Amino acid sequence: MSNEKKDILSRVYLVYVVVVVFALVIIGQTVNVQIVQGAQWKEKAENLTIFYNSIEAVRGNIYAEDGSLLATSVPKYEVRFDANTPSVSDDFFYEKIDSLALKLSQLYPEKSKKQYLSELITARKKGARYHLIRRNVKFTDLKEMETFPIFRKGKYKGGFIYTQQNKRVKPFNILAARTIGYDREGIQPVGIEGAYSKELKGINGKRLEQKIAGGVWMPISDENEIEPVDGSDVYSTIDINIQDVAENALLKQLQLHHAGYGCVAVMEVATGEIKAIANLQMNKDSSYYESYNFVVGAATEPGSTFKLASLMAAFEDGYLTLDDVVNTEDGTTRFYDAVMRDSHKGGYGTISIKEAFVKSSNVAISKEINRVYTKEPQKFIDRLNKMYVNKKLDIELSGEGTPNIKNTTDKTWSGITLPWMSIGYEVELTPLNMLTFYNAVANNGKMVKPKFVKEIRYRGKLVRTIETEVLNPSICSQKTIDMAKEMLEAVVEEGTARNLKNNTYKIAGKTGTAQIANKKLGYKYKGDIKVSHQASFVGYFPADNPKYSCIVVVNAPSKGVYYGNLVAGPIFKEVADKVYATSIDIHKAINKTENLALSRIPYAKDGNYFDLKTIYTQFNIKTTENKAIDEWAKISTTPTEVIISSRKIAPIYVADVVGMSIKDALYILENQGLRVVFAGKGTVKNQSILPGSKIIKGEKIRLTLEL
Repeated sequence: MSNEKKDILSRVYLVYVVVVVFALVIIGQTVNVQIVQGAQWKEKAENLTIFYNSIEAVRGNIYAEDGSLLATSVPKYEVRFDANTPSVSDDFFYEKIDSLALKLSQLYPEKSKKQYLSELITARKKGARYHLIRRNVKFTDLKEMETFPIFRKGKYKGGFIYTQQNKRVKPFNILAARTIGYDREGIQPVGIEGAYSKELKGINGKRLEQKIAGGVWMPISDENEIEPVDGSDVYSTIDINIQDVAENALLKQLQLHHAGYGCVAVMEVATGEIKAIANLQMNKDSSYYESYNFVVGAATEPGSTFKLASLMAAFEDGYLTLDDVVNTEDGTTRFYDAVMRDSHKGGYGTISIKEAFVKSSNVAISKEINRVYTKEPQKFIDRLNKMYVNKKLDIELSGEGTPNIKNTTDKTWSGITLPWMSIGYEVELTPLNMLTFYNAVANNGKMVKPKFVKEIRYRGKLVRTIETEVLNPSICSQKTIDMAKEMLEAVVEEGTARNLKNNTYKIAGKTGTAQIANKKLGYKYKGDIKVSHQASFVGYFPADNPKYSCIVVVNAPSKGVYYGNLVAGPIFKEVADKVYATSIDIHKAINKTENLALSRIPYAKDGNYFDLKTIYTQFNIKTTENKAIDEWAKISTTPTEVIISSRKIAPIYVADVVGMSIKDALYILENQGLRVVFAGKGTVKNQSILPGSKIIKGEKIRLTLEL
């Protein structure tokens, strides 16, 4: 054999040996993977397709103060079908599938029976284990689907699979929508939803799920590994009735004046509780929607409503009194090269400081503030700061605007800053800042922080009470407060807000009409480009015993009317009238006439109508009944007869039991859920809880009896 042939054979043998060795390595590795390491790789494969996924906890509800639901989570279901479940044989499937398709088409008619039938058969043929039937299924529809052919056998025998998702809804739609807010993934949370997200969201659970074709996760078991813990409920300070009238009054005026946006806020004087907060902005189609919380976030030049703070600073520093006088000249005055004007052409002559405020004279107030502080303008700023005018409120809701009151060191400070600042320009405040300041005046100097939430509850059990926070126990002296109140009452009684005056209760407040500077022209007019305005009114009521404060701001009214008393004032009055009419506790007490007989006709206590009627019938005493009487009656006598009137007992308000016997009073009050203690004998002459107050179950009420 030649050397060449031997060389070729040796190469072939070498290749053969290499191939055999390589094959043996592959076989050995296969055996190792399948047998030796089989359990390990199987566990890894399962770990890649089986995972503990999170189960969303049911988010807590948000309530109004009376328990009305403002936001809740409504369960929605996603229904799927395991078309390849081993328990459903081909014979059973094809026997029942026609009926199932018919039922589905009847429940959801947007697809025909033929379409459902085709989809289900195709899913069966493809071996789909998680075929989608429908998303966003209501609970009632889910219960009905559980009775359908095949589905009625359940998950394992019928392939019927459903998972629950929770959808957040607001039962009152846009009512207080921005204040209620939202908390969505990837978006800055706002409102109560955002501020109390930790309490509302609860703790998510865990569920074992398997990843199947298409990247879909399918629950392996009906039982959860870790059950979710539902969120707590948040009880807000919002009064749904006041909120409703505020939004409707605001919408009506915005539409009337074709305004850019407007806002209203109502605060309880003593507690700082926000009872209503409405914000409406014009859309491109001229409709209005609550898209931004202007009350909280919009820091703008307030205009004349700021004059109160300016004068209070001068009062507190001892520079001015209500009786000091000032000459308004011809309705204009000059500061360097700038002219200050009054809305009243020709001026008001020489008037007192009180008159200047009541008439809202720019000239008078700017002249006096400039006169007394011109040598020490920083003293004016410092006094405003001490009264907390410039302080951010740090409320729990996000998006709070920042007040801007210049210091004399500010690079934009000029010779006209002080007089212009005194009438509400070159300063910026949010409506909530201004409302909080006026509320402090109504509260005799005590400034309380605006509060949106009263308490947190979990399944009805109290978790936490949100207490009222005092920002400043006294923003100024009582003497300054008294002067401020006198001016504010006079504005409505005889000044720029006379259209708000009524004979039932007193309102105190201040109108504001601020020009909104054009970016190019400032506060000037040029051709067709005109300065826009912001109308406002802020005050409190009843003026002699303040219970509520309120601010209204309407931005850019465009129908030629822009004064605060005409644009914002009517909104304030409509809200105040509604609140006063429905708040019995702020009405003046009615002098009760003694229940004494005016003749020899026997005297009787007020009480049960049927008992009283029986007694008078037995004694042949003439009675006259005023209108229909249900159960309880009030008695008065004349020389010839007894007059029986109806005595209404409202189920949610503390009953008026004065004039009744203790037997009837006990029956009524204890049935209302109150704990009654009493002292004395005879007729009820006094009760510790005023009639008409909202009932608090279990609260103690004391009755005083006299013969």
